[in-house]
Amino acid sequence: MPQFMISVWHAPGIQQRPTGPYGSEEEMQAAFQAVGEFNEQLQAEGAWVFACGLDAPELASVVDGRREEPRVTQGPLAKSMESMGGFWIVEASGPEQAREIATRASRACGQRVELRPLQG
Repeated sequence: MPQFMISVWHAPGIQQRPTGPYGSEEEMQAAFQAVGEFNEQLQAEGAWVFACGLDAPELASVVDGRREEPRVTQGPLAKSMESMGGFWIVEASGPEQAREIATRASRACGQRVELRPLQG
């Protein structure tokens, strides 16, 4: 069955806030509960493969091992207007079902998401 990545994106610095992308602690807790329920639904439907949140991009390291002496720098590889804050890997019968799952993911987390098919 085809697999898809549903990624959640955030504005710069938003993950550093105590409530992340949410306006209040209550909104954040409601989203956490909704995402937990969504994850349980995915598992019950057999669509769940894997999911996790990511720490802030400022905590990333870029590792370049193409040379004899590897080079490691702090921070994200690319500077952008938004960064990935988490993702799901799901199985779906095709793009239409994947879009339906992504819509539910967006509603659960209260954020925009990007849907991409996995290769292979």
